[in-house]
Amino acid sequence: MFLRVTATAETIMKRRLLLVSNSTLHGGGYLDHCQDHICTFFGRDVKRVLFVPYALHDRDGYAKTARDKFKSLGYEMDSIHEATDPVDAVRKAEGIFIGGGNTFRLLKSLYDNKVVTEIRRRVLEDGVPYMGSSAGTNVATVSISTTNDMPIVYPPSFSAIGLVPFNINPHYLDVDPKSRHMGETREQRITQYHEEPDTPCVLGLREGSMLLVEGNKATLLGTTKARLFTRGKPTVEYDIGSDLSFLLTGSH
Repeated sequence: MFLRVTATAETIMKRRLLLVSNSTLHGGGYLDHCQDHICTFFGRDVKRVLFVPYALHDRDGYAKTARDKFKSLGYEMDSIHEATDPVDAVRKAEGIFIGGGNTFRLLKSLYDNKVVTEIRRRVLEDGVPYMGSSAGTNVATVSISTTNDMPIVYPPSFSAIGLVPFNINPHYLDVDPKSRHMGETREQRITQYHEEPDTPCVLGLREGSMLLVEGNKATLLGTTKARLFTRGKPTVEYDIGSDLSFLLTGSH
């Protein structure tokens, strides 16, 4: 059983998300490829961003990397792992950024620190802007069932924060016809997921792409296309700039 997003029309209109496939793009530095989108997304009203480094073991080092980058963009940053009370840190946050790493470790830590419900409330009810990258994008969706990561720890549930009513597969990879690799392709793994009943659609975000959600509007940004997988239907490719708002309504 997966968590379904339940929100009123009023709270949905407050929702603001920037869901990035990857934090580092080949040839560039940390968040370089999406830094302009980050500045536009958080704007000038947000002065401090709360960072969640739970997906990596070295939380201090991760926080420093994120803090240095955001400082270069004009934002101060607090890290939730440094807070005495993580729930209170979420309650006071002007903006939230959950970084990538291992999705299972991330979600378990979110549950262990009892911040899943509070993050959902702040984003959907208070309109606090939420940015996720890779694993941070995974946990913004219905469940982490379409992550690429190894289950190195076991969270109490695969149900995630539930800010959107579908799943995402970050770092989506197309089949390389020249490859001799005989393991399952990403497409095959997502198809296996959809062999189970009541599974939501999955948006495959290639590296370099991101999804901007503002209220009930969703737009594909970045430099690469996205691929949509829907149970029992053919896959569909979407170009940069595509309006994917239908994913938020369940009309797909």
